Amino acid sequence: MTATSQVMTHSEPDAEAVEVRMPRLSSSQDRAAITRWFVETGQTVAAGDVLAEVGAGHTTMELEADQDGTVAALLAPAGDDMIAAGAVIARIAPAVDAEAADATPTDPPAAMSSDSPGATPADVADPPAGTASEASFADALRAGLADAMRRDADVFVIGESVADAARCSAVVTGLAGEFGAARVVGTPITPHAVVGLAVGAAMAGLKPVVEVTAWALALQALDPIVSSGAKTRYRSGGQIGVPIVLRGRNGLWPGTGAMHSVSLASWFASVPGLKVVCPATPSCAKGLLLSAIADPDPVIILEADALYDVVGTVPDSDAWRVPIGKARVAREGTDVTVVAYGHGVTVALDAAEQLANEGVNAEVVDLRTLRPLDMPAVLASVRKTGRLLTLSDTVPACSIGAEICAAVAAQAFDALKAAPVRMDAADTIVPYAPNLEALVLPDAADVAAKALRLAGQSRL
Repeated sequence: MTATSQVMTHSEPDAEAVEVRMPRLSSSQDRAAITRWFVETGQTVAAGDVLAEVGAGHTTMELEADQDGTVAALLAPAGDDMIAAGAVIARIAPAVDAEAADATPTDPPAAMSSDSPGATPADVADPPAGTASEASFADALRAGLADAMRRDADVFVIGESVADAARCSAVVTGLAGEFGAARVVGTPITPHAVVGLAVGAAMAGLKPVVEVTAWALALQALDPIVSSGAKTRYRSGGQIGVPIVLRGRNGLWPGTGAMHSVSLASWFASVPGLKVVCPATPSCAKGLLLSAIADPDPVIILEADALYDVVGTVPDSDAWRVPIGKARVAREGTDVTVVAYGHGVTVALDAAEQLANEGVNAEVVDLRTLRPLDMPAVLASVRKTGRLLTLSDTVPACSIGAEICAAVAAQAFDALKAAPVRMDAADTIVPYAPNLEALVLPDAADVAAKALRLAGQSRL
């Protein structure tokens, strides 16, 4: 082992643990080195999560988990040591059965359940009781940023007015005072330059978090996001990552008109190389942000203006994580599945309450991540209810709802009792007039009415 090798944690082999073996990089390369571990012993992982980067010469590849579970042991260090293909380098213990987990004393405290209805084990990092506080969506994001910056000196914030105490957003309030101008970097209104600088910093090994005032104003920054950020790992043969987070207001921004209000959810979700998340609750906002900062590749966080002041229960721990790529069941039901994301989850839950008064039990699935979509979670819900309604904040053409309906029709057609229903934003530029602006997005009454007809319970 090299002098700089990390100390590895070993444990007694678990009979049910899955062995992770060093892959063969090519027909001529039967040994490789672990250039970097992305996980630690005891960390929960999901199938597809990157465990490590391995390489030999100019060839590198990412090693992914084959199943959900917990890292039971890391058996080889990151460094220059060459390891034979087929050698066991880690063990993954299988995920705990949900019913068994419900019976253990590691369940989340009751104080957290109000913000995580229907939470699955992947939602919860099992913080000890008493470590959760009430916080707004904006405050939860700020807490997550501050936690990450305290733990990792490579994390910095950059964006318009982030260092101006009089003009900065609620999400970055106070960060400049704590971390200084070197790590909270205010800029002019130059999205292309700001994102380009941040992408370069990420390539150099830093971890920038870019605040986007409104995604509608950042369209000129699409080139560095898509052409550089999303493609660099591929173009470099896996040798250069871009661990950048870009977060800010997406979709309808009341009273700002066409130039400030547009949802880019479908745009970004169509770009290979990006991960796209859209939190719906304060706890999810903090957990997804921390997961995004820890991710080795670019992550877009789309935040709904209507959620910034929403208050919920948020774990205080800086170890809190919400896994990217995992949906949650926000409300369980049996009659119709409503799939939503961001503020649409609030609308869907309100509609579900109205439906309950009509005798219809709606299940609400919170996507949380738009790329990659958790289609297994959606399909499981549709196979239970037999009916699907999707709620999206983009125009109908090529919407997230369109993608989900197409996938369900292709993969669970035999389970459907009725044709899927899509509810999207009005197919128009967002108007400035308040009375017209109010018609752009479906409200809870609209969703409830559509769901009633879908369930065959409408009296209209």
